Amino acid sequence: MTDHENRPVEEGGPVVVCRRIPAGAEARVAELYWDAFGRKLGPALNPPGTAREFIAAHLHHDRGVAALIDGEVVGVAGYQLGGRALTGGGARSVLSTYGTLGGIPRLLLLALFSRTPAACELVMDGIAVSPAHRGRGIGSLLLTEIAALAAGHGCRRIRLDVIDVNPRARALYERHGFTAARTARTPCLRDLLGFSAVTTMYRPVTVTDSREER
Repeated sequence: MTDHENRPVEEGGPVVVCRRIPAGAEARVAELYWDAFGRKLGPALNPPGTAREFIAAHLHHDRGVAALIDGEVVGVAGYQLGGRALTGGGARSVLSTYGTLGGIPRLLLLALFSRTPAACELVMDGIAVSPAHRGRGIGSLLLTEIAALAAGHGCRRIRLDVIDVNPRARALYERHGFTAARTARTPCLRDLLGFSAVTTMYRPVTVTDSREER
């Protein structure tokens, strides 16, 4: 299995898919993540500038798959495996950044997004692609690499959650074999979090996800 592959895109040279976040790209990844998930994470991590700095400072580089064009990260997919996810920062880090009074309610909100993988399961944190490069198949490349990575770790399935206000992401996941298992509806949190339902989706890991080293 290679750590990267070159794939053609419409403009700007080939896409390079790496199985970790490159050193020095922390701020860029935090920017992409906030652009994609700020609506959901905002109540827990706002203001945006502090949130991006917090995400950048607590990334686990080996829990992300990055897509690069000409050396710039244009897409990222985070995942949780072995007790670690792409975005880190525990209770002590939150309290240190936001203070005790501001940090405690933020920890309660962050707990709503906490997910623990089952045995032989990889949990995805989601996919973020630069607005300037959307519609070029980068999300599909990242999903394909995540599936290959899951196969390499002996996982039997991939799990993710998608919110009801992101139908484009759900359509992408469905095209890649994910099926909805259940939907949790929380209409009382819509004004706070910006969404009122979360759907859990699963995709089995198959032998075709494993690729020989090239």
